[in-house]
Amino acid sequence: MKIAVAKGDGIGPEIMDAVLNIFKANNTPLEYEFVDMGKWVFDKGFNNGMTPEAKQTIETLGLLFKGPMETPKGKGVKSINVTARKTWNTYANKRAFQSLHGVDTVFSKAGIPIDITVVRENIEDTYGGVEHMLTHDVALSRRFITRPGSMQVIRYAFEMARQKNARRISCGHKANIMKITDGLFLECFYEVAKEYPEIKADDIIVDDLCMKLVTRPDLFDVVVLTNLQGDIVSDLCAGLVGGLGFAPSANIGDHISIFEAVHGTAPDIAGRNIANPTALLLSGIAMLQHVGLTENAAIIENALLYTLESGVHTGDFGDKNTASVNTTEFANAIIANFGKKPAVGAKEIVANKPGTPAPFKLQQNSMMVSNETENETIAGVDMFIESSEQPHVIALKCQRHAGVKFNLVNISNRGTQVWPTGSVYTNLVNQYNVRFESLDGTPLSQTDIIGLYVSLSGNFKICSFELLNQWGDKRGYSLAQGQ
Repeated sequence: MKIAVAKGDGIGPEIMDAVLNIFKANNTPLEYEFVDMGKWVFDKGFNNGMTPEAKQTIETLGLLFKGPMETPKGKGVKSINVTARKTWNTYANKRAFQSLHGVDTVFSKAGIPIDITVVRENIEDTYGGVEHMLTHDVALSRRFITRPGSMQVIRYAFEMARQKNARRISCGHKANIMKITDGLFLECFYEVAKEYPEIKADDIIVDDLCMKLVTRPDLFDVVVLTNLQGDIVSDLCAGLVGGLGFAPSANIGDHISIFEAVHGTAPDIAGRNIANPTALLLSGIAMLQHVGLTENAAIIENALLYTLESGVHTGDFGDKNTASVNTTEFANAIIANFGKKPAVGAKEIVANKPGTPAPFKLQQNSMMVSNETENETIAGVDMFIESSEQPHVIALKCQRHAGVKFNLVNISNRGTQVWPTGSVYTNLVNQYNVRFESLDGTPLSQTDIIGLYVSLSGNFKICSFELLNQWGDKRGYSLAQGQ
């Protein structure tokens, strides 16, 4: 089986060579096609951090194994890591965190075992990177949470939980504040949960989740979260088991998957052959399991665990009273321990599955749309305007533009109502949300909204606007604080 390999930047080539040498010594039946990705490709003028040939190769092979990569700072370019995940719709980021005997942590010393799998939505949320300056003082980031995207990652999380015989799956969220976006994600979670009655499904507010993870991590099994919250929580979990140097990462899509080290490029130690390859090796082991090479994966993982138990360590962890080894020596120690099993956490040797299907070739983009259960109507519009005037002055001007179809119902600033009621102790910025609704409850048209926009623009710069959509009696927009 041939896979694409990108060695990465900084310490990437060193740790990738170490891992591939381990695979070679284990006679792992893989061939490698090396592709050009990373900061050095950015520097050659490729704004997405990869050459067209690399993109074509990865889409042909369907599997990418990559080292850490750096995004140039201050050049207006997007992260190559995020770009790769989003371009190929690797919608589920799976990170498994387990206590490793030989890697001391607060919890290992206390005898508290950790076995947590975090599944993070990988495409949407604020990682859409859609941002605008509405005024010289006000920046806006759009947060996209979609029903099809949420269903995709949540169903993957439940399927994975079933396969690992998980006792519990928890949805981390902030739906108490972000009632529509996180609310949609949570709604999808419980919709999918009905299909898996054998798994205990519950939800937890993300700040409470973080507190419980650092006090009782053994209470959790599988946790699924939106993108940004999942990014933060997965790094927190890495800290529980020894840091990002022990955190594997799998980005799973329907057609293309990416296995990578999520730690940085560590340019300060690049080229010195002292980096810890464990995270990339664990990601590689997950890749072998993913493609059915379960026997190779188990032998290599048992050798890694035995090596760690034996006290062999690179300079970033382990007993400081014993000499550390370099990257090559660490890999060679693992190779020497093939066939040995650790005292704790030994993996069962399961024969490789015969063959792995080639990636399915797509001819066009897949469109994911769920069925509407109610007819959509437009109940009004939020006009985001620039102004340094007081709320009552803005209200008088806006009411003159309402005409016979609109009623001015609310003015808010940074999400807090300032008209018709409010407080003089609310600090204001120079961007308001002015909400108009249908005067008599009759559904409005886009033409009505454009007419209001044109009229209102005679008094204000309109930074943006959002339709107030409604499905049946279900409101598709939030209220202001205090409304």
